[in-house]
Amino acid sequence: MSWAGGTAALVAASAHTTSDDGPPVTLPRDPAREEAERELSKGVYHQDDPGLLERALRWLGEAVSDLFDRASSLAPGGHTGLWLLLGAVLLLLVLLVMRLGLPGRRPAAAAQDALFADGPRSAAAHRTAAEEAAARGDWTRAVQEHTRALVRSLEERTLLDVRPGRTADEAAAEAGRVLPGHADRLHAAARDFDDVTYGGRTATEDTYRRTALLDADLRRATPLLADAAAASRAGWTSPGAAE
Repeated sequence: MSWAGGTAALVAASAHTTSDDGPPVTLPRDPAREEAERELSKGVYHQDDPGLLERALRWLGEAVSDLFDRASSLAPGGHTGLWLLLGAVLLLLVLLVMRLGLPGRRPAAAAQDALFADGPRSAAAHRTAAEEAAARGDWTRAVQEHTRALVRSLEERTLLDVRPGRTADEAAAEAGRVLPGHADRLHAAARDFDDVTYGGRTATEDTYRRTALLDADLRRATPLLADAAAASRAGWTSPGAAE
């Protein structure tokens, strides 16, 4: 029995009573309503009522539907335009996540982008690790270690300041300012490092030999220091820039 049907029946029954010996007796309205409410409060009338969760979901669905209808009335093109707008926003969010990464993962990602992720080691130690990797044919590891060796060597010569969080691209840009004759090769080496470390590419022996040769050339290069830079602007050429 439904609640509405039960209510109508009980109100009618409570409001009009009959007697076999006389005419129907009409009860006052308020007592009849109270009697109906007491009757309908019994569990038998509520066996098929929706549960709390179902009522909450129904309310949420109606609220979302109402919000969607209001938003579609304001969006150009109605429902279709709103769906297109939502799709564009979702695509933008996906592109931002792909470009910047998830917010909660940025500190770890930044640590991985650092050139020296394994802690401080000398240039000689990195060269030894590179040679060992090359000997076993691990060209990716060899390229990574020799790139670290050449940057650490520049730090040991005080041509670069020691900065643990520096990336390969940052090191190439900074080193290119004091060794402008090697700037292009430095940037190429940084790209090679990024490709094999973060881009999923596998290094080749040629890539390793190119990085090792750059390391050797940088060890012999003369830096373009502040006084040399002033002379260069005046028309002189630094020995490092001539290589």
